[in-house]
Amino acid sequence: MRVLIIEDDAEVARNMADDLAGFGIEAVVLNEGGAALAPGMGDGPFDVLIIDRMLPGCDGLALLGQLRERGVETPALFVTAMGALADRVAGLQGGGDDYVVKPIDSEELSARVQVLAKRRTRPNNATKLTCADLELDRLHRKARRAGQPISLLPLEFRLLEFLLLSRGQPVTRKMLLEEVWGFHFDPRTNIVETHICRLRAKLEAIGGPPLIQTIRGAGYVIRDA
Repeated sequence: MRVLIIEDDAEVARNMADDLAGFGIEAVVLNEGGAALAPGMGDGPFDVLIIDRMLPGCDGLALLGQLRERGVETPALFVTAMGALADRVAGLQGGGDDYVVKPIDSEELSARVQVLAKRRTRPNNATKLTCADLELDRLHRKARRAGQPISLLPLEFRLLEFLLLSRGQPVTRKMLLEEVWGFHFDPRTNIVETHICRLRAKLEAIGGPPLIQTIRGAGYVIRDA
């Protein structure tokens, strides 16, 4: 996997590149936004773009807007100090696929990058998502395991759907709060853990090995046992 980091703080960019290298992800670093507009850079062979909002002479949001106008569809992750709700909304509405406020630890950075890269290679408009003998019908909002129906509440369905869209890749608690609950802050409750526990119980009640696994320090992953 190969990513492009556009970050004017050389030390921050180097640390992100080193963190990603620890997970087997190659990073190319640019320290100013204009270079990303050069042929073969922003539209080059990258799986994910990591963009700071505050770049010299160019807002990262404006930069991404120009790339999107050129037809660049590479998933973009904003990693920035601009953390106000209005900034997050602008980033996501302006073509960003994910938005996180600095500082970000290495496990979360890797998880977000891998999830975005996987979305690109596996379009998320599929009507059915599967893992082992589990099947989620997104069109009819139904779930089955080993052919047996599973009764899911709407929030449980969204939680399972997001896990399956990221199948095989860890997702952090923060990512689940943002993607499933729409929280861009930590509610300081065990809401994620409680719903994961309930979802596990429903999936395992029919029988078969556990599919949702906890990865200490990283989050959760759904994959074949």
